[in-house]
Amino acid sequence: MATPASRLICFNKPYGVLSQFTPEGRWRGLKDFIEIPGVYVAGRLDADSEGLLLLTNDGRLQARISDPRFKMEKTYWVQVEGRPDEAALDALRHGVQLNDGPTLPARARLMDEPSSLWPRDPPVRFRQVIPTGWIELVIREGRNRQVRRMTAAVGYPTLRLVRAAIGSYSLDALTPGQWQDVAPAFP
Repeated sequence: MATPASRLICFNKPYGVLSQFTPEGRWRGLKDFIEIPGVYVAGRLDADSEGLLLLTNDGRLQARISDPRFKMEKTYWVQVEGRPDEAALDALRHGVQLNDGPTLPARARLMDEPSSLWPRDPPVRFRQVIPTGWIELVIREGRNRQVRRMTAAVGYPTLRLVRAAIGSYSLDALTPGQWQDVAPAFP
């Protein structure tokens, strides 16, 4: 029996969609967007987060993408409550203490709201008297709700979280709910 060729899919996961095919409670599942048998999620993205999710039919490739031992970089665009100062960014760059231990150092910089960003549905709730800011955060770990916990630890709670890239794969021009096949580029 022939082995199917490795397949890798980039998917722009909308807000409110789980990183699994089956819906649960108020959250939708991937089956509402992707009807390809035999593909599985490589890594997770919380239902209240948006952006790049990779899926594959290749177990070795799935492990390579999601296993923390390989420390694949993940780039996030994070809208936070308040305007982060240099001390907060520096703390993120050196690693912050979370309840499950210190994080690895991250790359962190202020950024403008990405011009390619789509409106979130439902919209983020803002407080008129508190400004917001955007951080580009690049991490090599994948702890549960790590980015949200990191920004909160430095005093800037996350309002919106979009994963823009995993390793060399990025959202490019994918709109929420769209997916495309890409060539696997992992050893």
